[in-house]
Amino acid sequence: MIPIRDTIRSRTAPVVTVALIIVNVLVFLHEIALGPYLEKFVYAYGLIPRRLISWPGDPLDPMRFLPLFTSMFWHGGWLHLIGNMLYLWIFGDNVEDRLGHLRFLFFYVAAGAAAGLTHVALSPGSVLPTVGASGAIAGVLGAYLVTYPRSRVLTFVPVFFLPWFVEIPAVVYLIFWFLMQLLEGFGSLGTPVETGGVAVWAHVGGFVAGVILIKLLQPIRRPPAPARTRTLNFP
Repeated sequence: MIPIRDTIRSRTAPVVTVALIIVNVLVFLHEIALGPYLEKFVYAYGLIPRRLISWPGDPLDPMRFLPLFTSMFWHGGWLHLIGNMLYLWIFGDNVEDRLGHLRFLFFYVAAGAAAGLTHVALSPGSVLPTVGASGAIAGVLGAYLVTYPRSRVLTFVPVFFLPWFVEIPAVVYLIFWFLMQLLEGFGSLGTPVETGGVAVWAHVGGFVAGVILIKLLQPIRRPPAPARTRTLNFP
């Protein structure tokens, strides 16, 4: 199922969402330009669980945790990039609208870091670099589920190679997406960590982090003050 758009219009310009998409695209173009040096950069800035856990120097060295953040801007190919940016474009603007620009930027980075830590916790011995924005975007999906459960998502569903477009309630679409990640995650628990693949537990961790963070970060909406009553004195 490929999302096309949602039915909730953002009231404010999604400047942070657009900026994140631009940065991800620029970083990917930089990846392409690296040519034979790409692998070296991926191992330097991708998230490698064993390196994070067994850091040889100061345990609080900022360089130890840098890949938690740099890895969420690298992608493994055009389809990886386009898929992630599509989800960010459709769901990110509404979450940004609810949080505000600066809160949304903090939310996005925090959800991505939580996703990375979840991957590290479930694959502590892996020496393969993990890259991609999907953990942070999973956090956006979790936040969207909490804040806009009554929204609907126009979805492309291929049926026997025929295009079929259907509006699915956001709560159904996002819970189905999360359950698929969860099932795939449990199915991968017995798989050797060095076989590579999709870091689905990062998706699960990011989604759960998004559900929690949106509750902590969204501004409190106070009900409007009741109108004052006036007494009119007629002569």
